[in-house]
Amino acid sequence: MISRRQHIAIFTTASLPWMTGTAVNPLFRAAYLAKYGDYEVVLVIPWLSLKDQELVYPNKIIFNSPSEHEEYVRWWLEDRIDFALRFSISFYPAKFSQDKRSILPVGDITASITDDDADVAVLEEPEHLTWFHHGRKWKSKFRQVIGIVHTNYLEYVKREKNGQLLAFFLKYANSWVTRIYCHKIIRLSGATQDLPRSIICNVHGVNPKFLEIGKRKQEQRQRGDQCFTKGAYYIGKMVWSKGYRELLKLLSEHQEKLSDLQVDLYGTGEDSDQVQQSARKLNMDVRVYPGRDHADILFHDYKVFLNPSTTDVVCTTTAEALAMGKIVVCADHVSNDFFKQFPNCHTYSSNNEFVKITLRALSEEPVPLTDEQRYELSWEAATKRFLAAAELNQKISDKVPSSLKSKTQKLQRSIEEASAFLHQTMSGIETARRAFGAIPKTLQPDEQQCEELGLVLNRKEKVSHTLML
Repeated sequence: MISRRQHIAIFTTASLPWMTGTAVNPLFRAAYLAKYGDYEVVLVIPWLSLKDQELVYPNKIIFNSPSEHEEYVRWWLEDRIDFALRFSISFYPAKFSQDKRSILPVGDITASITDDDADVAVLEEPEHLTWFHHGRKWKSKFRQVIGIVHTNYLEYVKREKNGQLLAFFLKYANSWVTRIYCHKIIRLSGATQDLPRSIICNVHGVNPKFLEIGKRKQEQRQRGDQCFTKGAYYIGKMVWSKGYRELLKLLSEHQEKLSDLQVDLYGTGEDSDQVQQSARKLNMDVRVYPGRDHADILFHDYKVFLNPSTTDVVCTTTAEALAMGKIVVCADHVSNDFFKQFPNCHTYSSNNEFVKITLRALSEEPVPLTDEQRYELSWEAATKRFLAAAELNQKISDKVPSSLKSKTQKLQRSIEEASAFLHQTMSGIETARRAFGAIPKTLQPDEQQCEELGLVLNRKEKVSHTLML
């Protein structure tokens, strides 16, 4: 009898053309899992109606149908890899929360996958996908549920009004929903909160284009040509929490020592005007430009990437800069632990050390990457790390039979089921949902979303407050 291929459904909280980590990294993960593993892979991404698309997607890009959106996503990825795409794309209804600057699911998104194909679910940002989940229990629908934590939500919340109090409650909410709905959690770095059944492993890789740029720079150097003709730069979404506040503060406090330094900042975001105003107040050459693709030829000749951000879990642009053969100056922080294995990653633990390391980096040449180091940055290596961390190489049927479970395990199971029942009850009450930050009327997709996604809207359906198994 021929064994059936295992199905992996990757659910994520964003999609291209929004250039955010949860749009890009799950896309590459789907492509490489389908290429290197014996799996049927589907990437499940949010579908936004036109009004929300206009708020989220850059350059006035909009899609009139899911098929148009899928065509764009595939076009973008095919331009960056050299192999055929073997995964499928599905959509779940979602809405954009302007106050959270996030896309949130609408209705029961587990319904995006049929019961016959519900083997493994990978939840990219599991807490985000389950805060307001009301429907089939993830662990009842899927045999194995793996969460990958992308975002340091606690750090972002602490920067808001009443941040410490909000972070206190969010910490327990995250632990609660991930314990209920996930069998295992992968934290990309120690920058995230400790969660039940979690391990730390960086399962992200670098867009192959950046590794190719690095190879060309190395060949250029071997010919005796000058590789890097520009100095220091930083690129990232232009909001204060993405490291701009820290960088401008460092430059401001050490203007005399760094007077000969020119720093170019690239980014687009809600705080762009304020960042430009702060940069103009400095008595040094700091230039601010709109955001661009980091692979743009404009960035190839910069030698030093300055990244003081400590809100990232694993910074994608840092990995990209290292792949391109640049020197990276970043904070000595747990979010950068993975990068410390690379000789071009220079970390600082004080303001004075930042100045010293930055000046030294500008006077030195980057160390050429070895083949092993280049591999560690690749999606091939990241996929291998993911399979090991998620233990997908083990057969799901090898789990211990319920009859052999200890009394403690059975008790824990009962407590978890009761906790899931409580969450299901609360998440099914509109007033409770809104009190905890859900978008109003998101228990079910509306008529427009149903039409766009080809879903059936049952107007007579009443939301059940009992546990849906």
